[in-house]
Amino acid sequence: IGASKIELGSDVHIFKGVRIDVKGEDSRITLEKGVALEKDVTIGALDNTCVQIGEGTFIGPGVCITGPGDITIGKRCLIAAHVGIFANNHNFADPTKYIADQGISCQGIVIGDDCWLGHNVTVLDGVTIGEGSVIGAGAVVNRDIPPYSIAVGVPAKVIKKRGMKELVLNQQNVKE
Repeated sequence: IGASKIELGSDVHIFKGVRIDVKGEDSRITLEKGVALEKDVTIGALDNTCVQIGEGTFIGPGVCITGPGDITIGKRCLIAAHVGIFANNHNFADPTKYIADQGISCQGIVIGDDCWLGHNVTVLDGVTIGEGSVIGAGAVVNRDIPPYSIAVGVPAKVIKKRGMKELVLNQQNVKE
C-alpha cells in the first residue's frame, strides 16, 4: 500500500498562510528547488494524485492548485495572484440527479516550462499549456495552448506567437 507525501527541494520558500493538503493513498506533492509559494496559496492532492511544481517556479498570493487529477507545472514559471488550476470536472448530464452525485472526471493539467499566467487566470481540467506561453489576465483556459503562444479572453484564444511580431508585420505588409 502506497503512502502520501510532500517532497520539498532545496531553497523552497513557503510564505505565511500556505495550505498544502495530501490525502489518500499514493498522492504526492513535489516542490522542486527554488519554488516560491506566496501567502494564502492552496495546493491539494487527493487519492492517486501527483502535483509537481518545477524548479524556480513562482506561485503568487491566493493561487489554488488542486486535483484529484495530476498537475505538472514546469520550471521557471510565473503564476500571478488568484490563479486557479483545477484538474477535475463534475459530471452533470443527468438532470434527475444532483450534480454532486454524478461523479467527476480527472484528465490532468500540464503547464510547460517558462510560462506566465496573469492575474486571475483559470486553467480547467484536461488542458496542456505549451512551453513559453503567456496567458493574459482573467483568461479561462479550457483547451490546449501551443508552445510560445500568447492567449487571452474567455475562453482563452491564441492571439499571436512570442517572437513572431516581425513575421506577422511582414506578412501584413505583403498583403497590402
